[in-house]
Amino acid sequence: MAGTGEDLRATKADPAWPALPIDRQRRGSLVDQIVAAISGMVNRRELRVGTKMPSVRQFAKVNAVSTFTVVESYDRLLHLGVLSSRRGSGFFVARGPDATSPPCPTAFTGNLSAAVDALTPDLYSGQSDALPVGAGWLPPEWYGESTILDAVRHAMKIPAGRLRGYGHPLGFPSLRQHLAHTLSDELCAVEAEQLLLTNGATHAFDLVLRTLTRPGDVVFVEDPGYSNLLALVRHHGCVPVGIPRGAAGLDMEALAREAELHHPKLMFVNTVLQNPLGTSLSQAQAHRLLALAEAFDFWLVEDDIYRELAAPGEASLAAMDGLRRVIRIGSFSKTLSPVLRVGSICASGSLIPELVRVKMLTGLTTSEVNERAVFDAICSRAYRRQTERLAQQLIEAGERAQEKLVEAGLQPLARPRGGMFVSAGWTSPATAERNGRTIAERALRAGILLAPGEFFSLRPPQTPWFRFNVAYAHEPLLLDFLRAQS
Repeated sequence: MAGTGEDLRATKADPAWPALPIDRQRRGSLVDQIVAAISGMVNRRELRVGTKMPSVRQFAKVNAVSTFTVVESYDRLLHLGVLSSRRGSGFFVARGPDATSPPCPTAFTGNLSAAVDALTPDLYSGQSDALPVGAGWLPPEWYGESTILDAVRHAMKIPAGRLRGYGHPLGFPSLRQHLAHTLSDELCAVEAEQLLLTNGATHAFDLVLRTLTRPGDVVFVEDPGYSNLLALVRHHGCVPVGIPRGAAGLDMEALAREAELHHPKLMFVNTVLQNPLGTSLSQAQAHRLLALAEAFDFWLVEDDIYRELAAPGEASLAAMDGLRRVIRIGSFSKTLSPVLRVGSICASGSLIPELVRVKMLTGLTTSEVNERAVFDAICSRAYRRQTERLAQQLIEAGERAQEKLVEAGLQPLARPRGGMFVSAGWTSPATAERNGRTIAERALRAGILLAPGEFFSLRPPQTPWFRFNVAYAHEPLLLDFLRAQS
């Protein structure tokens, strides 16, 4: 970027305002690139408070973009509090990098129409009568119902004395101690005081964003990646930048380029059995990722909720890093039941106190009854056998799902290494009439809940594809529907 903040402090915007480094070949919208670039200039003090921005037409001309793109970019920067507008005068930088009063975050603006967006509650509630092909949960019988029910019954016998107060701010001590012992045996040395229990993994992501970011910060996400996370990053007013992930893992060259350009605050990464692709990072990629995080000084938030379903010895960022700049997120929704809503944050001892403070400010303690139920379940003799059986069952169901989807005319985006999901679609380009969104709408009318690629990407996919839950991907109703769309 040519020019500095001092060059741009004139009363009127400099007609020679430098062009931004916009890459039209890169994934991610032009608006996202412009917002990230200007936010970065503010954070690096290249643009000072009070600096007047170019007019919409001037900015569009210098950067060879449409005025509509500039209007949308300025509007988003206004919502983020980076810019302010004065009637008749234009746009100005509203805050510096040390601002202490963050503005209200922007709402998530997705790519889905209202019809498909309305699918989201059904994909999570499990109460719909439609076939839940796109859901993130398994049939109850796959989890081992007796283990869960016995644990819940036992947890309900909580001592009367524990009914007073809110419980421990960090979460149920016995569960944290058990997790610390397990993680120390399997990944890296962990103390119970380094574990914070949460209401599931999404709550953990929210606490990390609340604690470590502020509006305008750049946050790296995998593209495609976890749909709720993409929405959550935007909700906090951060600027998501997608790092391509495919059959071979993360695009490390793209990650290096984006890190040098944007200087992110943190990156979320699903190391093993990634949602939605089902792939895992190699040891070499994990080492490269840690090296880039060190070189460009950003946090790595490891979404590790599928670890127990993966093969032993898969790459672990937390184990390689020793929790210096890695924050590990865990959950029991994939091995026990999503109803229990128990997750965890494992981080350095210096970071945990601030995460606890934010947890207490925003929701007080988590449910000790749920945490006791999880503790009883994972301490049972049946739990390890049950988890190993579930992992093998998912591998077999995944292989069967891939075969059936190929027979129906779809091609997998990647070959999963196990886990709950297979993503597949057609190779023909998406059109206005035939894309993931429109096909999902037709599927809903046919009694099928699909999760289109638009849920998991920062921009509309070039071809129609879907994330399939392997437990339901062999159903004749689904396969007949897919054949009819080919």
